[in-house]
Amino acid sequence: MSSKRILMITGDFTEDYETMVPFQALMAVGHQVDAICPGKASGDTVATAIHDFEGDQTYSEKPGHRFALNADFASTNPADYDALVVPGGRAPEYLRLDKNVLAMVQHFFETNKPVAAICHGAQLLAAAKVLEGRQCSAYPACQPEVELAGGHFANLEVTDAVTDGNLVTAPAWPAHPAWLAQFMALLNK
Repeated sequence: MSSKRILMITGDFTEDYETMVPFQALMAVGHQVDAICPGKASGDTVATAIHDFEGDQTYSEKPGHRFALNADFASTNPADYDALVVPGGRAPEYLRLDKNVLAMVQHFFETNKPVAAICHGAQLLAAAKVLEGRQCSAYPACQPEVELAGGHFANLEVTDAVTDGNLVTAPAWPAHPAWLAQFMALLNK
């Protein structure tokens, strides 16, 4: 497997597992992962939240860890990267309001580079207008956004993932084994 340079766009109250696990797992197999956030630089941190499924009508939320960014948003050029990771949590809700973030996301689709998005990461994809005609899984509450963006919502088990062209998506962190395996398969093409 050749090493790839992967961009991760994240922000405050990103889901802890959906940020930390892919960041560390992708580095463990030899990839370089640069985590960025608008308005922040390398060495800054973002707050994470731990979302859990405890029998309530939606997930619960607890404070997570501080996640250290390792690259500067201001100097990031998406053309320097081979792939993109978009974690879930609450960060995509406000990241989708940043035109520079949307342009970065669009770059990966315009150039057909691998993209992995999980849970509420679909909110960012919908706002970037890259879901037209694509299968996309996400946290079930994001189904209307996927469909309003012209995507086909893939209603999967929480442990499953789906690949549509260069896009790998999953409903939530219990899908990490399937989601990361499918993403790594795209990286190896």
